[in-house]
Formats: sequence, C-alpha cells, structure tokens
Amino acid sequence: MNVAEAVGRVLASLGVDTAFGVVGSGNFHVTNALIEHGVRYVAARHEGGAATMADAYARLSGHVGVLSVHQGPGLTNAMTGITEAAKSRTPLIVLAGEVTAPRSNFFVDQAALATAVGAVPLRIGSAGTAVADTAEAFRVARDERRTVLLNLPLEVQGQTVPDAPDGDLLASLPAESRPEAKAVEELAELLAAARRPVFVAGRGGRAARRELERLAELTGALLATSAVAKGLFRGSPWDLDVSGGFASPLTAELIRGADVIVGWGCALNMWTMRQGTLIGPDAQVVQVDLDPDALGAHRPVHLGVVGDVALTARAVADLLDGGGREGFGYRSAALAGRIAGENRWRDVPYPDEGGDGRIDPRTLTIALDDLLPAERVVSIDSGNFMGYPAMFLDVPDEFGFCFTQGFQSIGLGLATAIGAAVAQPDRLPVAALGDGGALMGVAELETVVRLGLPMVIVVYDDEGYGAEVHHFGPDGHSLDTVTFPPADIAAIARGFGCEAVTVRDRADLAAVAGWVKGPRDRPLLVHAKVSAARGSWWLEEAFRGH
Repeated sequence: MNVAEAVGRVLASLGVDTAFGVVGSGNFHVTNALIEHGVRYVAARHEGGAATMADAYARLSGHVGVLSVHQGPGLTNAMTGITEAAKSRTPLIVLAGEVTAPRSNFFVDQAALATAVGAVPLRIGSAGTAVADTAEAFRVARDERRTVLLNLPLEVQGQTVPDAPDGDLLASLPAESRPEAKAVEELAELLAAARRPVFVAGRGGRAARRELERLAELTGALLATSAVAKGLFRGSPWDLDVSGGFASPLTAELIRGADVIVGWGCALNMWTMRQGTLIGPDAQVVQVDLDPDALGAHRPVHLGVVGDVALTARAVADLLDGGGREGFGYRSAALAGRIAGENRWRDVPYPDEGGDGRIDPRTLTIALDDLLPAERVVSIDSGNFMGYPAMFLDVPDEFGFCFTQGFQSIGLGLATAIGAAVAQPDRLPVAALGDGGALMGVAELETVVRLGLPMVIVVYDDEGYGAEVHHFGPDGHSLDTVTFPPADIAAIARGFGCEAVTVRDRADLAAVAGWVKGPRDRPLLVHAKVSAARGSWWLEEAFRGH
C-alpha cells in the first residue's frame, strides 16, 4: 500500500463517509483510495464550490468533512470556501497534492496559505508517518473543530507504507470539557436572581437543546439563537428565533429588556447583538464556550465559563432543580400569546412594494413558505436580499438551515445547498441566492442536475449588487459599477437541465405549486424579479462594523 492509498484507508476507517472535490493529477490517487474504501465522492465543477459543499456537509451531518483538490491552482481555487470553513470552525480536512520544488509552476507555499486564512497546515512527512499524520489531521479537525489542510507531497504519495495497523487509530473521543464548580455556582446564582433572562445559543449549543430547555424552564428564560443555529428551539412556546440583525421587532424588544443574557457557544458578536444595541444598559452578560479565548472576544462579559454547553447547562440546572418559574418574569401567558401571534416576521405588517413587473421579496418569500414542504433544508447566500429567506422561510429544526456567512462572501449559496442536500437527503433542499451570487456560482447548477437533487433555487434578482447600491451609492459612488442589464437567469437554468419559472407577481408562483405536486424529477429555479425600492435594514447595522 502506498501513501495515497493509506490516507484514503485511514480516513474511511475513522468514519469519513463523504468527500467532495475536483480531481487533478496530484489528488487522483488519494481520491480513488477514498472511493475504494467506501467513501462517497461528489465531484464539483469548481474547487471553490467543492470546498463549500464539504463545509456545509460537515455542518449538517455532524461528520468531519473532506475536500480533495489538486496542488497549486486546485488549492487556490478553493481558498474562499476554505476560509469560510476555517472562520466558522468547521471540522474539515482538505487533502491537497503538494509540489515542494520552488521552480515548479505549481509551487505555492500551501502551508502559508492555510495559516493566512486560519486553517491548520499539516503534512504527510514520510511513508513511515503517513498513518499517524492522517490520524492526527482527523483528530485536530474533529476534536478541536478546525479546518485542516493535509498536504500530500507528490514525491511521498507513491512511497510504500509499512503495514498499516488495524484497530483504533484514535484511542477515544476527546475528554468532555466540564466547567469548574465555582463558575457553575456563580452562573446558578446569577440566573436564580434574574427576572428577565434570555439564552442565546450559537453553533456550540446546537447539540444541547434538551439541556438548555430544561435550564430555561427552571429560570424562566426565553430562548433565542444566533443565525447559524436557527431552528434549534423550534416548537417551544418561548422560541424567539434569531437574535441580531434578523431579529423580529418583538425579539429585539425582549432581548433589549433582558437583565441577564447568556451566550451558549455563541460569540455574541456585532451580528448577533446588533453592534451591542440589543444589550440593555443594566444587563449582565454571560458567555459559555469551550474556547477560553472566545470569552469576551467581542464584548465585555460579567461572567465567562469555560466548558461544554450541554454539560454546563446540566450542571447549573442540577443546582437549581426543584421547580420551574413559569409565570414569573418574562414567562407569562400574555407573553406566550405575543410570541405566538407576533414573533414570526410574516406576522409583522408591511406595505407591499411590488408592481411594474416586480414582486416584493417579502410577498414572494411568504408565498414560498406556504407552498414548499415544511421538511426542508434552507441554504442562503450573502447579499442585500439574504434577510428575506432567513426571516420569512421557516425551518423545522437546527438541521434545516445552513448559513455559510463567516467570511461574508457572495457566491457560496448554491454550493452550500448541495452540501446540505447531501447531508440531509430526506428534506427538500432550498437555495436562496441573489442574482450576483447565483451567476458567480452558476457552474454548480450542472452538479445539482447531475446528482438528481430535487432542489428549489430561488434567485432574488434586483439586477445589481444591492448592498452596494443602497448602502454605498448614497455616499456619491457611481452606480454604473454595481448595476447590470437584465439577464434571463431562467433560460440559463434551463440550459443546465433545470425547470425554471420567472416570477413577477404572485400569480406566477402557480408554476411552483405545480412543481411541488410532483414528480420533482428536475430541480426548479425560481427567477424572481424583485422590487429594489429599499436597502436591507439588517445590513445597515452590519456595515457600521466595516
């Protein structure tokens, strides 16, 4: 067995079940080795798309993601997707061929590239260490939740590996990170005295719904999430949905009124706290996180607790057990009624701004929410439009929403939806894109069709880069650089093999209803000509941080 074969065998034995990539000479052998050992391989049309597919797959499957790319340009093509994964602490292994000869046209300092974007660079050092090096890459990705670049030098890949050991290559799962008793007691005391507590769960809290809901019942807390954890508390009468720029008026009101805000595996950054405006002047802020460096990184906290979210919530609840606080503080029958009747964005009145051949994006998204099956997985690109699907499309749980926005790059949405669809094959995949991002990632429409994904792709087309039009145009910048003539995106989609419909008003959505009825044998692209009367209010706060 050579090095490339050993890498594929080791990763498969450690539980890797799916890999994404674009094959070139430098990663041909390792990709074939993955397939030989039972790993599903999904071929993308561009390495950037493959990277984001692997990222999204890891987020929604709970497995370590794998990306396979060629040396040099294969890796550089993938760098934006790798940067997004690294910033989002996605457990992902990037397998890249590597040229070490400085005069080769393929040579770049691949380790430096990884370091520059926050990924962890590792290398197969020799045939003798290949198995251990691969296992270490997997450990770092899984246990430290990092994106790892595992470089595979071309001169090493073909070398013969000593007999690979059978059995467990990793002795055990990482030890649970238990919080210190003193910190648990301090948090329990703070929550016991709170009158209006709010919990905000982030990525680190996505596996702790049961523990967080139990503690919330004991303390009378309301429940919210960051955008990446949207859907975590779906079905709870105390679910406020997303905190931050996407928060409904009622959610913003209630979080601003909190006397204690606890971030559970949540950065409490400028997005989630609206530049801090959601934190009342007298509110005490607590942050619980596995990473000590995360505590207070974005804003001062009154108490920082290092520990696993589920273990910490369980420990605090055990101290407070003895009766809940229904009807006390925030939790009242009247408030439950307000949350049920006012908290969904579709329940907030708005003036419809459609007309002249364009549909209001709110009207469009509410109609799609009603038409599409509830069992869905929604993936959203970045851009001026993105709040509409984030706010008006419901999702069934935290595995129904994929938000690759750590780097704020447009063009990742379609690839995100593909990775999410592979991870959640029993749900209807929905991709929400702007026209700019859709055209950036258009090559992956072929991947959607080839994989036979019954995907709905919604393109919110305002014929420009809307954020720049609305938020920078008023500063005197010429709009000629950020607006474009009309493009028939529906015709482009048909050319790839999709069904497509252009939507200018509600009546045009009848075609969507027909597609939903079946047989759904081809993906559907909805080319929505949306009104562009205003900029997105959620980005007004965001741009203050630029």
